[in-house]
Amino acid sequence: MNLYEALAAEIEKLVTRGVLREDDKIPSVRQASVHHKVSISTVLRAYALLESRGVIESRPQSGYFVRVRAANSIAPSRPLASDMTLSADVDVSRLVLKTLRSIGNDGAIPLGSPYPDPACFPHERLSRYANAIARRQGQWGVINDLPPGHPELIRQIVRRHLKTGLVVDPGEVVVTVGATEAINLCLQAVAQPGDVIAVESPTYYAMLHAIERLGMRAIEVPTRPDEGIDLAALERAIDEYAIAACMVMPNFQNPLGFRMSDERKRALVELTARRRMPVIENDVYSELYYDGGHPASLKSFDRAGLVLHCASFSKSLTSAYRIGWALPGRYTAQVEKLKFLGTLATSSLPQLAIAEYLKNNSYDAHLRSMRKRFAQQARIMAAAVLRFFPPGTRVSTPRGGYVLWVELPGSVDAMALYARALGEGITIGPGNMFSARGNFNHFIRLNYSYPWTPQLEAAVMRLGALVAEIALETS
Repeated sequence: MNLYEALAAEIEKLVTRGVLREDDKIPSVRQASVHHKVSISTVLRAYALLESRGVIESRPQSGYFVRVRAANSIAPSRPLASDMTLSADVDVSRLVLKTLRSIGNDGAIPLGSPYPDPACFPHERLSRYANAIARRQGQWGVINDLPPGHPELIRQIVRRHLKTGLVVDPGEVVVTVGATEAINLCLQAVAQPGDVIAVESPTYYAMLHAIERLGMRAIEVPTRPDEGIDLAALERAIDEYAIAACMVMPNFQNPLGFRMSDERKRALVELTARRRMPVIENDVYSELYYDGGHPASLKSFDRAGLVLHCASFSKSLTSAYRIGWALPGRYTAQVEKLKFLGTLATSSLPQLAIAEYLKNNSYDAHLRSMRKRFAQQARIMAAAVLRFFPPGTRVSTPRGGYVLWVELPGSVDAMALYARALGEGITIGPGNMFSARGNFNHFIRLNYSYPWTPQLEAAVMRLGALVAEIALETS
């Protein structure tokens, strides 16, 4: 064996044994040359051999890294659900509430959390702005908080959209208590109790909550892990059922993490416009992209006013203030009225604190830090799951956001895993939460926004052992 082959074999053994994990940076060419007492050309040949084998990869201006395996990713060409059956009732709120409560248990590892790590947010700076505004303006009455929202925050929201490529009429913005209220208001504006609403499969459970709360029914449309809702299947569903509206997350969908292409976004908007069917777009993760620049929204392709765009700062800036907004198109007046009849107002203080933060140009630097952190941790979490979970496990390839969708071996029930993991202080998101029909019972969602620590790695390792135990018992 030549020197470079021996060096390559030594490094590959470290990767196989888990000493070097996927996405770990390996020593530079110069460092490896000094450490192994070989020439730089020998190291370069060894690294080239490892690259050709798919063990490592070079990244411009960064060095060499252990390559993240893609062989066990969820097949991008296969929809995760192939049939479409109308749900008689939507009832997922009890399961979701139980799961969310478990996350608050003392010392629990929050792999099941739907929220990003609070440490990511600039709480101290926002608090300083809020305190200064409160001292400056004193107490104000509800009259200042009425819909559509505080003019200064609306101005900043419009400016932010303009910066990311969407021209917005300030008169269309309705400030809400987070994106959840925006979704509920928009759905209530376009549909009635008993109506049928098309959703992705799997879909984010906040969408199902809105349908459940308003007494509507869901039709789950097959959705591909790489490109989103199946447009042909959606058109068939429109032909078969009297669908009142469609609810989708085109950018970094929770739980799949895909980014729908601009071509497919345009095709979706054109399809629904032809059918005169409103589309509620949940776009809360669009600021958390990893590559390719800020994604376009469905709203940017809308010419008929049928896209009701919903977003918030809860996933990208602060979850404490619960500030979101809607761009409801032709339904703006109705959404504003429903906002007034429902929660009456959104507090001005958090609106103004966020507006001040945006005005002082801190947001982009903060987002760059979050994106870099989440992109790295996504690769680490995926690699750890594939390393510690039994054969047959597959993972999604998120392009933004902070959640990983994991397909377990077919015999493993996600609720059984949820119960056992919770007993050991580990929370997960069972796949059942993402379907009105109880689909995805051998899938789980994991949150990777928290720093990778020995404790977190031990939790993922233990989770993998529990999966193996259940698989053995049920085989």
